Amino acid sequence: MPEATLSAGAMTRAAALRRLAVVLVLGFASGLPLALTGQAMQAWLSMEGMDVATIGFLSLVGLPYTFKFLWAPLMDRFDLPWLGRRRGWLVLTQLALAGTLLLLAGTSPTNATRAFALLAVAVAFMSASQDVVIDAYRTDLLPARERGLGSSLNVMGYRLAMILSGGIALIWTDPNQGGGWDWPTVYRFMAALMLGAAVLSALALPKLRQPDMPPTLARHDVLGFLAVLAAVAVGVGVTDRLLAPLAHWLLMPVLDVGVSGAALRSRWADLLGLLLGIGFTLPLAAWAARKARFETLLNGLSSYFSQSGAGAFLAFIVLYKLGDAFAGSLMTPFLLKSMAFSPAEVGVVNKIIGLWLTIGGALLGGLLMLKLGLWRSLLLFGILQMASNMGFWWLAVAGKGLMPGLTLPAFDWGFIKLAMPTPVDGGLLMVIAFENLSGGMGTAAFVAFLMSLCNQRFTATQYALLSAFASVGRVWVGPLAGVLAQTIGWPSFFIVSTVAALPALWMLWWLRHSVRALEVDPSARGSSDD
Repeated sequence: MPEATLSAGAMTRAAALRRLAVVLVLGFASGLPLALTGQAMQAWLSMEGMDVATIGFLSLVGLPYTFKFLWAPLMDRFDLPWLGRRRGWLVLTQLALAGTLLLLAGTSPTNATRAFALLAVAVAFMSASQDVVIDAYRTDLLPARERGLGSSLNVMGYRLAMILSGGIALIWTDPNQGGGWDWPTVYRFMAALMLGAAVLSALALPKLRQPDMPPTLARHDVLGFLAVLAAVAVGVGVTDRLLAPLAHWLLMPVLDVGVSGAALRSRWADLLGLLLGIGFTLPLAAWAARKARFETLLNGLSSYFSQSGAGAFLAFIVLYKLGDAFAGSLMTPFLLKSMAFSPAEVGVVNKIIGLWLTIGGALLGGLLMLKLGLWRSLLLFGILQMASNMGFWWLAVAGKGLMPGLTLPAFDWGFIKLAMPTPVDGGLLMVIAFENLSGGMGTAAFVAFLMSLCNQRFTATQYALLSAFASVGRVWVGPLAGVLAQTIGWPSFFIVSTVAALPALWMLWWLRHSVRALEVDPSARGSSDD
């Protein structure tokens, strides 16, 4: 009997370790594609000599991350053959990621910019879809007692992947320091990693038993999603054929007077065309969702906006990280092209050291929140985030070489190497350290704010909507940031990014009583979670 009990305990621990190992690997698979349509792609475009305004517009390839809640119900309701609902969708999205990354590696961003952008959107779409499945699989896989540790391991895997695709990749492609790789080779390697993840998902992931879903609701969601997709396609067509030419016709005479350079004037007109297109497409998509009875989306939105102060909270969610998003949207082109730092230096400082400092800032922010509370933490960390933008203003004005730095010794670890000792600018290191620490602290408080809303008022579906709105700044500011930086210069751009943080701080002061109310534990008021 004791031996049987010991054996059962060992099997239970082994099963728990297997689940946690799976979560770590899936976190890595989730984080790998993000930089490949963000910072790593910006580095590739910068090294190809693409102008900052165009790079800013190409940041819109991340749009699927802000709209993934639209197709999440489809992936939650339909089983795929052989592998089931979760594993089936996971393998499919990972195979699709491998294929689209391979196609992207074979496409020139300068000679076939439109095709390159469409393939990058496809990568972001598959990546956002993979995130939906991984989040659902992790929730179904882990028992309640393992979810805290599982969440930490998921974040660790995610950050390690971003260090690989967004940091180490820059060292690989440094012509003087790295392993002689070019960016297409990097993307082919990442495609191979995603193919390996698909094989692992098919063969090694534990099977899950899923409940049946109501077929009528699924039918409504399918028709609703297709209607929204059709509305978006119509919106894109109208924007391309009508609204974009109209914007050029309206704006070009004005820009001929105040803006020098035909290419830059065209980018400002493109920006106006984009805004007109958004103003046309979003209402059209909302109308299509209502007509097609897209119930999951409509019920989630109506339930959210029925809450007191929902609109104000939503505006604050969009604004809180806006200044941070402005400054960070074109950080890689700024450091590589304007400041002329080497790819290896940027990879080490901004991507590797910076990501670890972000994790440290998040941990520090969590500890400080125990003392400060939610509202004071949001205010203090928001001020620090705003101040960190002025560090980049100082770097743009003062240049490099004003502060003593350090020298990284040459090394060769097989998968990564520095061919010769690499100097690291002291000013760059100081500015990146401050920005990542403050950004990590702000993120910790911001996520706690979203969780407070969700736990006390909203459902998990509404949290997905809130997190999507929270990513609006990261994706949507890119086009404006690109044309603005190229028009007014980097020092003035970073001053604008600092000013962009002020509306959120003003709203936070205005909402102080409502935010402080979220600090009260629901159990202390006699309520309980469902």
